[in-house]
Amino acid sequence: MNVFVTRLRPGDDVLKTLDDFIRARQIKAGFILTAVGSLTKATLRYANNSAATEHNGHFEIVSLVGTISLNQHHLHMSISDGNGVTVGGHLLGANTVYTTLELVIGDAAGYQFGLKHCPLSTWEELDVQPRSDQPAINQDE
Repeated sequence: MNVFVTRLRPGDDVLKTLDDFIRARQIKAGFILTAVGSLTKATLRYANNSAATEHNGHFEIVSLVGTISLNQHHLHMSISDGNGVTVGGHLLGANTVYTTLELVIGDAAGYQFGLKHCPLSTWEELDVQPRSDQPAINQDE
């Protein structure tokens, strides 16, 4: 596993900056190990909803998890406001860093992530393939 660390700065757009970071480092099977930060704008799609909800204000990121790669990202985030009210959902659209967003990202050697339509869920879901430039690590060995 390779590990990458970055810090997004005030005003950065989370998804755009993250996509640029992934492209520059050719991360093919990435996942968020940890994230700490704050936002002034967050866009989340709640469970079983087709539309996203935009939040404006000052929010702490209390959780950011998911998979990322050159071809896809599937991220879920929870945020809390100044009263501790917390909401979470699928990270979409515009999300603006307030003070910082510190990210530690892993990249699984030997794999590449993509998306593939799942007839059961009807969504594009994670598709894991072997990576030709690195051997997969077999936990049974």
